[in-house]
Amino acid sequence: MKPRIRGSSQSAFAWKEPSTRPAERVAEELQGVDGSGGEVSDMMGTQQVPVAKAADARALVHELLDAHRPRIDERSVIDAVLVTSELVTNAQRHGGGLSGFSARIAAGLLEVTVADHSPRQPATAAGREKFAVGGYGWPMVQQLTACVVIVPTAGGKAITVTVPLTFDRVAA
Repeated sequence: MKPRIRGSSQSAFAWKEPSTRPAERVAEELQGVDGSGGEVSDMMGTQQVPVAKAADARALVHELLDAHRPRIDERSVIDAVLVTSELVTNAQRHGGGLSGFSARIAAGLLEVTVADHSPRQPATAAGREKFAVGGYGWPMVQQLTACVVIVPTAGGKAITVTVPLTFDRVAA
């Protein structure tokens, strides 16, 4: 099952790692990502910005949320930046590196997709030795998001999450 990005794509960032695979194969893998059969990079309004580290992704998401009107409340921004940071860090630490990143606002939700090079599903610390290293971020991601979808890809996996947004009650 391929993820579908719904709603307006007026505010979005996307990046996919350059591929050495034939263009037809890449297009086949990404077919349907934007709901029209095109690649993420074909989304109207999408800005192509490479993401090399979690700080880059956090900055992009913060910029995207900060530019939105009506203004998004501070707690939603903090939750969104935290989830973004956790997903990108996990892709780098446990997923063989980041292979794609996108973020957009649609229908009162922030949608973030992070792709990596590992087919392994995220793990939790549940059932492990007390104070074991790792496994604490994934439950946090699940708690702060409305929906999590993990899609296997030819080169690993893509995790798409939606973070509910609330808006400031005070006029900006």
